[in-house]
Amino acid sequence: MSVLVNKDSKVIVQGFTGNEGTFHAGQMIDYGTNVVGGVTPGKGGTEHLGKPVFNSVAEAVEKAGANVSIIFVPPAFAADAIMEAAEAGIKVIVCITEGIPVADMTKVKAYISDKDCRLIGPNCPGIITSEEAKIGIMPGFVFKKGRVGIVSKSGTLTYEAADQVVKAGFGVSTAIGIGGDPIIGTTTKDALEMFINDPETDAVVMIGEIGGNLEAEAARWYKNSGSKKPVIGFIAGQTAPKGRTMGHAGAIVGGAEDTAQAKMAIMRENGINVVDSPADIGFTVAKALK
Repeated sequence: MSVLVNKDSKVIVQGFTGNEGTFHAGQMIDYGTNVVGGVTPGKGGTEHLGKPVFNSVAEAVEKAGANVSIIFVPPAFAADAIMEAAEAGIKVIVCITEGIPVADMTKVKAYISDKDCRLIGPNCPGIITSEEAKIGIMPGFVFKKGRVGIVSKSGTLTYEAADQVVKAGFGVSTAIGIGGDPIIGTTTKDALEMFINDPETDAVVMIGEIGGNLEAEAARWYKNSGSKKPVIGFIAGQTAPKGRTMGHAGAIVGGAEDTAQAKMAIMRENGINVVDSPADIGFTVAKALK
């Protein structure tokens, strides 16, 4: 079983005919993802990469039955693209775009709050269900089918964790890169909850970063859930100077709980197997599942 997407997901690409959309849509199709078309306003009725192009998401939903969308749209237009997908009835919206203004994301968050959809991102690598569907920019060859879920704020550490899990003799059910912006659609807790409730995910790797309280919130939820499913945690940015934005826009230490050390302490207190180095993720997963 998988979380959010699988081989039956009908995927469209918003910003289909642009450079980024073209390249990554091609990679997604090669992976075996069920891409049913794309959206580029003004180019409806044409074909691209052997798939139909639609003028709007609503048209793609109506004509191709799309239920998942991935967005490769410049920052100035990305918020509108997310809201268009939500309005059209898309169930899972993955936004890769980096640099969307916070004010725009505030509007998006309010707009989609009463819609039946799940937003992943923005500024994220996307989501992959191993050997079934890749809706994102991750290197697909790293992911092999299995029963370990991954939720990560960091793109590259998502792939690193997957590689280690596979090399330790396990595979990945679904990996969700939630994104590192201050305002995102799906939180660490949201993703962790999905994996804990998925009967075919046996353990979860949870990768966080300095800044914000998402990991602390997820850790406390995990303890209260009473779940015996092991969670292996890592926090990036342990050597970051206080008050410095590191990489992601959301990775800035504000309060006492925002530092890597504070987050790691909270995670340990709430029953999570915390590793000090990302090099120990695979080994710790193997230990937890034996």
